[in-house]
Amino acid sequence: MSNFRGWEIVIILALLVVLFGSKRLPDAARGLGRSMRIFKAETKAFREEGADHSADATATPAPTAAPLPPRELEGTTAPREQVAPPRPAEPETHDR
Repeated sequence: MSNFRGWEIVIILALLVVLFGSKRLPDAARGLGRSMRIFKAETKAFREEGADHSADATATPAPTAAPLPPRELEGTTAPREQVAPPRPAEPETHDR
């Protein structure tokens, strides 16, 4: 992209005007500008949120709850698998 010179840029702009028309180009540029502003705002908020989380990581950690004691086995069999209820039987039709 950095190899474009003056005349090449003019030719590209002229082609864009011919292809899309002079009415659609400002609308497209306006929409692109709005999208870029929204994208910038979101990435800035994401960076600030990440900075807030990294500051929280350097603070003293919150105390954790004591681990729960292990549950005793309720039986020697494996837990039951969930099985779908049987579908109702379809009536048989006899065409004679």
